[in-house]
Amino acid sequence: MEWFESEDFWKNYGPIMFDEAHWAEAPAVADRVKKLAGLKDGDTILDAGCGVGRISVELAALDLKVTGTDIIQAELDTAAESARDEGVEIEFVKADMRKWCRPAAFDCVVNLYTSFGYCDTVEEDMAYLKNMCDCVREGGTFIFEGTTREIAAMYFTEGEWFERAGYTVLTEFGVVGAWEGLRSKWILIDKEGMRPRIEHEFVQRLYPASFLRDKLLEFGFSQVQVYGDWEESPYDHKAATCVIVAKM
Repeated sequence: MEWFESEDFWKNYGPIMFDEAHWAEAPAVADRVKKLAGLKDGDTILDAGCGVGRISVELAALDLKVTGTDIIQAELDTAAESARDEGVEIEFVKADMRKWCRPAAFDCVVNLYTSFGYCDTVEEDMAYLKNMCDCVREGGTFIFEGTTREIAAMYFTEGEWFERAGYTVLTEFGVVGAWEGLRSKWILIDKEGMRPRIEHEFVQRLYPASFLRDKLLEFGFSQVQVYGDWEESPYDHKAATCVIVAKM
């Protein structure tokens, strides 16, 4: 089992990664997704790697028909609870996107917030990417947002510390190979000293935006645009993130 398949990992680190600031930005991200994809009320959208439903719930609130997939049942249970609390209907599916595909079923597929590049091999990453692409119907849109090789290099830091969810959080980062990957170590120390110290280290494989763009073209998209933020700014030395919008 790979680390991202561990229920314990997400139980410990989920509240650290998805803090109030990330929840607060979700409505604006969902709104931009709908506009960039040109979606109409009632259109179908797949949130691949939906986690706790941060974006899924907001997409559903915009009158889209949402399906969310994730490999962790506890995350899906939390997402379903959030959907009930907000009064929206969402289909949640426990699925490994390396193997799961619903061919040509969605008007839009999204993969957001650095939820790509963690598989053991490039081949598995590409299977994940292709399955997401194959879920897009003719005339549909695929939207990716996350950390590329360029973004990782521009904003690289060796580490930091902050306080969140009752923990002091220490992070350490390092470059793997010739920027093939980014090694991250997260250490959680309970501020009250009641819970044991927790450590986890993982590597995210880093792809250049141009590589992902070319793969999407190879997978059948006719137009692929790369932006530096959600407002369609240029993907250059001022880019805040990488947003790729691919049209069938």
